[in-house]
Amino acid sequence: MTISNPGWPVNLRHGDVSVRPFHRSDAKRWSELRRSNEAWLAPWEPGTGTTWSEAHSPAAFRSMLRSLKRSIKDGTSWPLAVCWKGELVGAMTVGNIVRRAFGSAYAGYWIDRGHAGKNITATALALVIDYALTVGRLHRIEVNIRPENGPSNRVAEKLALRREGLHKRYLYIDGDWRDHYGYAVTAEEIANERLIDRMERLKRAETNH
Repeated sequence: MTISNPGWPVNLRHGDVSVRPFHRSDAKRWSELRRSNEAWLAPWEPGTGTTWSEAHSPAAFRSMLRSLKRSIKDGTSWPLAVCWKGELVGAMTVGNIVRRAFGSAYAGYWIDRGHAGKNITATALALVIDYALTVGRLHRIEVNIRPENGPSNRVAEKLALRREGLHKRYLYIDGDWRDHYGYAVTAEEIANERLIDRMERLKRAETNH
């Protein structure tokens, strides 16, 4: 843990799901995942100014990792690999970390289409938010999702995150300014029940019905 980035490095696990810092050795697997998931991921992400293949090459990953290490040192982000049974299957970022009176950040994520629907992302998000709002000493985490992105909205709903409203023309994606639903959770809201426990409780309740 560093003074400038409390909580880092992040290594968390729940069952077969784990989150950890990225390694240089992830380059090949990351590139394969990103390139093979272009149709699944590209509609929801800001453009890079290059082709998808170029932006997601192993070399691009190594360049990205250097940039991420600077943001870690500055205390403004936690870039994390999401793994299933030890294998990299996606990523999650706690970004735009602002300390002091604001104490806030956002969480973003993506997952390989072949691993979607297995509760991996919801589990990883619950672990990361619980950790960020306790050990990471943040007060509030936001998650912003396009209304059309059903799978990502279901992740927020599985954790019963509070939807604060619709952010009009929030991000420039796929040639236009896109609306996003804004979800949020604060440290006070998980004081009596962590998100990972809430997720398991809601899952049990759904199964019993």
